[in-house]
Amino acid sequence: MKKLTYSILFMFLFAIAATAQDDVYPTPEYKGLLFITNGIVHTGNGQVLEHTTIQVNNGRIEKIGTNIPVPQGDVKVYDAKGKHVYPGLILPDCDLGLREIASGVRGSNDYRELGELNPNIRSIVSYNTDSKIINTLKANGILLANVSPQGSLIAGSSSVVQLDAWNWEDAAYKIDNGIHITFPSFLPQRGGRFFMVAQSQTPDDAEKQALQKIEKLKSFFAEAKSYQQEAEHAQTNLKFAAVKGLFDKSQKLFIHANQVKQMLAAIDFVKEFGFSVVIVGGSESWQIAPLLKQHSVAVILGTQHELPATEDEDVDQPYKTPAALQKAGVLFALNDNMDNTRFRNLSFNAGTAAAYGLTKEEALSAITLNAAKILGIDDKTGSLEVGKDANIVVSEGDILDMKSSIVTHAFIQGRLVSLANKQTQLYERYMGKYGLK
Repeated sequence: MKKLTYSILFMFLFAIAATAQDDVYPTPEYKGLLFITNGIVHTGNGQVLEHTTIQVNNGRIEKIGTNIPVPQGDVKVYDAKGKHVYPGLILPDCDLGLREIASGVRGSNDYRELGELNPNIRSIVSYNTDSKIINTLKANGILLANVSPQGSLIAGSSSVVQLDAWNWEDAAYKIDNGIHITFPSFLPQRGGRFFMVAQSQTPDDAEKQALQKIEKLKSFFAEAKSYQQEAEHAQTNLKFAAVKGLFDKSQKLFIHANQVKQMLAAIDFVKEFGFSVVIVGGSESWQIAPLLKQHSVAVILGTQHELPATEDEDVDQPYKTPAALQKAGVLFALNDNMDNTRFRNLSFNAGTAAAYGLTKEEALSAITLNAAKILGIDDKTGSLEVGKDANIVVSEGDILDMKSSIVTHAFIQGRLVSLANKQTQLYERYMGKYGLK
């Protein structure tokens, strides 16, 4: 009876949380002229422009300069004097909208499929635009995200979404831009729940099993290649058809890997199949940065706020890795994949990288233009340039600095979007309760 009471109570509390943001609506499309004036504009490609105006027409940037006249009449004008203006930040790999509560509520999660080979699984159709996490990201300047499935070996395809939409069709920014695979570990797994328990594998066994799974992947892609070369198919194979874009370069292969051996195996996929490969994770990527550059392998780093991957590394190695990749000329982006922050610290990870070797503009590029290049959307976003979508963030302070960053305005394709979220609503509620407004 007590268990039943607890279950009912939990369901009731979850139902309250599920309705906490019903008054936060997506913004309708805006047609017409819009001006953001007098701002300190960080273009995302390394330039900083003082006292600059951005002219937006029908959702796209039309002009950027210091002497742009603002006409009278039916135009919208936002004065950014003394404020910093940035491209909308891009979260390059996440399970946003696929996983709401990590444990305890299975019904809120839809990020993983059964089986090892699932290239035909599409994350976009499971993307939940009513996720309570989405609005907290906009308030932190994150306007676009690459939503990817998880799973062993081939997990499925990711898609880029914009974070102000009624449904996944509205949210879709670039559909099925890449296939995600998870490489097996070359290190022994430990038995039991805690690291103190003895290893359940020897190093040789672990490496042998990893190589067997990688060969299984190679066999799959070899068969898929033969399938693509057939003029006509006697029978449609959904799994082979789903990876067609890897062979014609319209998709990228995102390989989730952290160990050097895993990344060397990833380079084999470039050599053998000619795929455009992106490493996701890459905690040891600094060790082979020149090799990654040589084979045009991009990297999406995990969070910088973590301990080093091995006991032999410097304690601040995660902070220094972005600068090492920058020095080697590797195209890389920064990410925030910590469960407890749920992506909100993306800009502050970049701020940490700026304190450990990157310039601030290089760190900004790592969460804007570099991410857009890796995701294949740099033709329309990632930097503040004429002809691109007006995905713009205005902040009172440095957006990379946790102390001074206060996002005041966010525009997605020229639409001024709401920054209200569950956290701001609770703040307002209790400020009112205690007469602090």
